[in-house]
Amino acid sequence: MRIELEKRAKVSTLFSILSPFIAFLLTIVFGGIMFALLGKNPVMALYSFFVEPLSEVWSLHELAIKAAPLILIAVGLSVCFRSNNWNIGAEGQFIMGAIAGSILPVVCYDWQSPLVLPLMMLMGMLGGALFAAIPAFLKAHMNTNEILTSLMLVYVAQLFLDWLVRGPWRNPGGMNFPETRTFAVDAILPEMLASGRTHWGFAFAIIAAILVWFMMRYTLKGFEISVLGQSERAGRFAGFSSRKMIWFSMLLSGAFAGLAGISEVSGAIQQLRPVISPGYGFTAIIVAFLGRLNPLGIVAAGLVLALTYLGGEAAQLSIGVSEKVTRVFQGLLLFFVLSCDTLIHYRIKLVFDRLTATNSEGSR
Repeated sequence: MRIELEKRAKVSTLFSILSPFIAFLLTIVFGGIMFALLGKNPVMALYSFFVEPLSEVWSLHELAIKAAPLILIAVGLSVCFRSNNWNIGAEGQFIMGAIAGSILPVVCYDWQSPLVLPLMMLMGMLGGALFAAIPAFLKAHMNTNEILTSLMLVYVAQLFLDWLVRGPWRNPGGMNFPETRTFAVDAILPEMLASGRTHWGFAFAIIAAILVWFMMRYTLKGFEISVLGQSERAGRFAGFSSRKMIWFSMLLSGAFAGLAGISEVSGAIQQLRPVISPGYGFTAIIVAFLGRLNPLGIVAAGLVLALTYLGGEAAQLSIGVSEKVTRVFQGLLLFFVLSCDTLIHYRIKLVFDRLTATNSEGSR
């Protein structure tokens, strides 16, 4: 006997819409079971994880700060994934964007000008795009698997950042701590509202989501992305180039990840450190699929995943659990999202091997 997946003749529209909500509900249920196994009150644990972080104004600002890079990266990844290009290295592009955008406030520390911040954003996008160009080139011209190359480059970016902040970019007045100078005022992304720390990186994320949604829905490029993603052969008949699409989707995704990186460093951290991301580039993959690769759905999904970061921090203080619980919740969510989508498109079929059945009958 073996288990096979058989493609359904017709996909349920209702369950396609409800799939993310079912996945989120299952995550909560199994998360409660996990807390019970840890000896914690499931109701109190889930309250501290999902409700407590929304109870005050300052925490809502923190939610927006954590959601901004998730949304921005996931919007770029949605274009990649819908075009059948699997960029898994957004974390590295996030880091390289932060490094490239920080050249001005670190190396040219004394330069004060209104041009500093716009140039930092552009350099961050360029840094992320150029780093994404490496797996794009390898796939387009050498047929290399972009999943492996983009993922391995993450470690290159992390080690390069670590070397910079411990070496040539280390703050000379920082008492040997591995960090750069604190950015000057002209290099800090300003706050959007007077009531909290939410910076303009959140606005960048919302604008990017709207622009990509418009592109996917109303432009020829969006149609090209959809056609090539569903069938490369059909795209060739339509006159579309899969090689050009590799470059377009990877560079766009890298640019958005780079913008998220420099926005995070300039707006929230205001300096470079050995670790500037809790894994935004990887969590954004979950955000993209939870939002069904729809830029507007990604905005809502980004807020949900940002809530898991805040909830993990709140749960550490309230009920004394490990920070790894956040990773478990995110992993459960991705598992159930993919499982629900699989069961919507395929049915499970048990296949009994005839040879095995014949042998068993003969032995009787």
